[in-house]
Amino acid sequence: MRTEDQIRRKANELLLQKKSVEERLTAAEEDRKPGLQSELDRLDDMILLLEWVLNKPVGSYHG
Repeated sequence: MRTEDQIRRKANELLLQKKSVEERLTAAEEDRKPGLQSELDRLDDMILLLEWVLNKPVGSYHG
């Protein structure tokens, strides 16, 4: 199991990758934009999952 610090570092790493892809997307030619957008969507999903892990829900689903 990963520690909270490891998860935070990975989330920060993914945020930097996202920023890089966003910059490449704005400068990209039209034929490359769909691939970059797909990569950006994937990074967003991964970041969202890591944030969910860090902010795990509390309580019970069957309350």
